[in-house]
Amino acid sequence: MRKRVSSILALFLAMLVPVVFLSACQKPKPEQVRAVKIADGEIDPAEWGKAYPVEYDLWKKTAEPTPTGKSKYKRGFDADKITYDKLSEFPYMALLFNGWGFGVEYNEPRGHAYMLKDQVDVDPSRVGAGGVCLTCKTPYAPQLEKEKGLDYYMKPWDEVRHMIPEKHQELGVACIDCHDNKDMSLKISRGFTLAKALENMGVDKAKLTPQEMRSVVCAQCHVTYNIKKDENKKSVGIYFPWQGSKWGNISVENIIKQIRGDASVGEWTQKVTGFKMPFMRHPEFELFSFNSVHWKAGAACADCHMPYTKVGVSKVSDHRVTSPLKNDMKACMQCHTESAEWLRDQVTAIQDRTVSLMLRSGYATATVAKLFEKVHELQAAGKNIDKDLYEKAKDYYMEAFFRSLYVGAENSVGFHNPTEAMRILGDSTAFAMKAEGLLRQALQKAGVEVPLTVNLELKKYLNERGKKKLNFQKGVEIDDPYGVQEKLLKVTLE
Repeated sequence: MRKRVSSILALFLAMLVPVVFLSACQKPKPEQVRAVKIADGEIDPAEWGKAYPVEYDLWKKTAEPTPTGKSKYKRGFDADKITYDKLSEFPYMALLFNGWGFGVEYNEPRGHAYMLKDQVDVDPSRVGAGGVCLTCKTPYAPQLEKEKGLDYYMKPWDEVRHMIPEKHQELGVACIDCHDNKDMSLKISRGFTLAKALENMGVDKAKLTPQEMRSVVCAQCHVTYNIKKDENKKSVGIYFPWQGSKWGNISVENIIKQIRGDASVGEWTQKVTGFKMPFMRHPEFELFSFNSVHWKAGAACADCHMPYTKVGVSKVSDHRVTSPLKNDMKACMQCHTESAEWLRDQVTAIQDRTVSLMLRSGYATATVAKLFEKVHELQAAGKNIDKDLYEKAKDYYMEAFFRSLYVGAENSVGFHNPTEAMRILGDSTAFAMKAEGLLRQALQKAGVEVPLTVNLELKKYLNERGKKKLNFQKGVEIDDPYGVQEKLLKVTLE
């Protein structure tokens, strides 16, 4: 009996030892995040971070330098927070935007953490419209618009910014901009812009699917918009020019129709032509959602810019919102089976071709602008210019300008919708060439000889840029695989 008890005890100990050993080697189970109630209207991301620490830590990484060298055209910024000047890279923009804040300083955007800080640092002419410029830059915008009314739109930008609590006067996009505090569902926080724009298109926001919302929350800011002015040039409203469009069909043609037909959005005067103009800003959602391959496949902005990532034992949407190029194509490889290198080469090929066409349309449009300058000088001197030719040329010029602007302002360098971007730029070049031909006819009828090559005086426009002036050097640093920029600069600078 004793032998039997000893055998059973020995067997038990033999079984127990490996169990104890294995359990000691296993990683401890992660503690469940303690439930934290987020107060209604809470804006401070740190308070949301108490309930969602993983997402909060990823969100904070938007302040870190983005990897340089991974994206050919959107190069990020290094540890010294150096930004890239688009006007030196694309000199025709300095000519076309002269007379406007974008003609003084126009930089490649940095991460979300810098949305408001970059406004603090940029030339003051860029925020001359007033407090309305904060609409997409601060999570306090909906509250300020609701409480201050017209004062929010028209008071000086810095005055309205100082209505924000001091510790958040440089805070960019925050949790409350995209999420409901009770259940973390996605929501539209900009009721006075995006919600109205959706309503104008007949879209019931309550019926948007969760996947559609993963694009719509981005569309609160990554869109073009216009600022309404009163008779005293004061800002009195803001809207997205989507009237007449439909969900998935916001075309550049309809946007141009809306802004050209609304006299209240003539925000600036183009110095070279003297024309009063509206403007376009970063129309990422419009281009992406207009029948693009990825849109039709059901992809959302978040699929590509906020892919799922693993942090410890947690699988979360990556809140360090960035380009797939800067994340080694991990977002793309969720669906595509090709290698990261192959996918990167495809993106670069699309962007190379877009930039080539963008340069052609930009310089063609700039040429027309300089011809209008010549025409206006002659008119001022009493020369008679054919009115019919002039008006047709102006119409074509506007169509060319806005198309060139549209793709140049869109931040994917054509990738969000390659075929559409190239169609738009092709049309822009065609309109510019028509306008140039008509103006040459008008000048010839007036007895004025126009040289074959029009001097664009790019050095002048690049060197006359206010307190943020950057001297222009002939060797513009830009990847130009087709030699378009080199040839055009040779023509326009010599």
